[in-house]
Amino acid sequence: MLPLGSCGVGVSDRSDLQDFSVCSSDSFWAAVARQRLSWIRPFHTVQDCDLSQGRIRWFEGGKLNVSVNCLDRHVHTCPERVAVIWERDEPKSEVKLSYRQLLEMTCRLGNLLRRRGVKKGDCVTIYMPPCPLAVASMLACARIGAAHNVVFAGFSADALAERIRDAQSSTVITVNQGVRGGKVIELKKTVDAAIQSCPTVQQVFVAMRTENPVVMTAKDVAMEEEMAKEDTVCEPAGMDSEDTLFLLYTSGSTGKPKGLVHTQAGYLLYAALTHRYVFSYHDGDVFSCVADIGWITGHSYSVYGPLANGGTTVLFESTPIYPDPGRYWEMVQRLKINQFYGAPTAIRLLLKYGDKWVHKYDRSTLKTLGSETGGICIAPRPADPDAEIVPGMAMRPFFGIKPVLMDTEGKVVTSNDTSGALCIAQPWPGMARTIHNDPQRFTETYCQPYPGYFFTGDGAYRSKEGYYQITGRLDDVINVSGHRIGTAEIEDCSAVAESAVIGFSHSIKGQGIYAFVVLKKSIDVQEADVTRQINDMASKKIAKYACPDYIQFAQRLPKTRSGKIMRRVLRKVVDSELEGLGDLSTLDDPEVVQEIIQGHHDLLSKQQPQ
Repeated sequence: MLPLGSCGVGVSDRSDLQDFSVCSSDSFWAAVARQRLSWIRPFHTVQDCDLSQGRIRWFEGGKLNVSVNCLDRHVHTCPERVAVIWERDEPKSEVKLSYRQLLEMTCRLGNLLRRRGVKKGDCVTIYMPPCPLAVASMLACARIGAAHNVVFAGFSADALAERIRDAQSSTVITVNQGVRGGKVIELKKTVDAAIQSCPTVQQVFVAMRTENPVVMTAKDVAMEEEMAKEDTVCEPAGMDSEDTLFLLYTSGSTGKPKGLVHTQAGYLLYAALTHRYVFSYHDGDVFSCVADIGWITGHSYSVYGPLANGGTTVLFESTPIYPDPGRYWEMVQRLKINQFYGAPTAIRLLLKYGDKWVHKYDRSTLKTLGSETGGICIAPRPADPDAEIVPGMAMRPFFGIKPVLMDTEGKVVTSNDTSGALCIAQPWPGMARTIHNDPQRFTETYCQPYPGYFFTGDGAYRSKEGYYQITGRLDDVINVSGHRIGTAEIEDCSAVAESAVIGFSHSIKGQGIYAFVVLKKSIDVQEADVTRQINDMASKKIAKYACPDYIQFAQRLPKTRSGKIMRRVLRKVVDSELEGLGDLSTLDDPEVVQEIIQGHHDLLSKQQPQ
């Protein structure tokens, strides 16, 4: 069951292997990389990393192709095994594709991209809902050596355009329309609007998700029609371990989205290993990660991890409550799902509807039920067979991961039953390498706060037993339903002199958005108009989920004497923790706090959240 079973390392139980993986990191990762991946040329250096410099390089000298690792090698041994089950929005209309079919689809698309001028090193933007063609698009890019930039299909035209421009894409892949929760979403129209401000875009491939025709321009290519003309064999490019596999944009606390760069070998190895051991995946299991492919979770656990392991992966296009709140569990019963990996938001949403929807269906095939957002470094599994699992805790570090907690002085906290800033003490192959076009920002964000350590941006608690629990973000990023929103992205509106946006605890979304707004004195506007303006702008610039739940208008905001808004104080007011306001001596005018408290009280008494 454990990795290295046949590598002759002589480690028998999990805790010994954990120690070996951290203390003899090079030997561990070299052994699993040779065992788990198919190489065109073997690597000569396991790692060349210096976290204080932001230098992260793994498996140098090695060459491989990610799509070959995810498809060809399984087609040789089990061509008819189901690779993908597409759980379409329409209930009970799933579509299954074998490894052979997915390889053919990927090769046709790879050949089409090549014929239309996409070259090794280019970056292709993909704006599609979860579907087999989206997976084939990712793998076709990997096959010909182009990077992909998948943008969540709920993002607005502005947000999409910003990501296309930063990635410098000349090719975009999309669908005519999306279908979600019974509603049709005009994805092609969003792309048309986005590329108005993207001079680099030369062509848009349009697949047909619905029967409805859409207006096609000179740049548009009918994707399925053109794919049908291509050959089903496509020569894979040999890629260096550290060539870019994909960019994935995340919201930064400063507002400009940052394109995190993931590379070939290290990313694939880590996705495959975590998929196999965190979820106890075995050959023949049906694995379902219901995250959208637009997030890192969807990349790793709907696509690359399961396919690298020759698994069967479920792509979920719908919502947890369509056509009713039993959707997940009806799907588990019908598809005989063994591992189900959902977002915390979806689980919280379903709590509202009670457990009758759960009990209505047969869930006996389920072996693992998990929930998390992001890349996995700390998780309840793998563990010894009888080891405890504490609900709501991340618990144990994965192989090769050495977490540490830092105090406010930047010193490592060694005791248990304590909290601190969560850092990782040594590099691991699956980590992001840099930020596209902005390496300095990567180093400043992740490597400089605690030199020599990788800073996750999260706070964590370590229990008496030594288990870890993530306690929340330490920066100005709010996590709404698994979507990270930098506060700067909302704090921007013409009638507003200044504003501060705070995340507050929300029973369904995890965090809601609470905005404090000071209007410009010179402008005569109604608060209702400004509220509407802020909501319109948030949904246009980001997406509907970015609209604030509450907007409190104030005469002024609490600031330090140097003019910095004290968000800590605002957060305490919103969370009704008035005893814990802490030291207010650095405030320019402490009276402002009473005004804010009174305004908060007035707002709550007259308004239910939006």
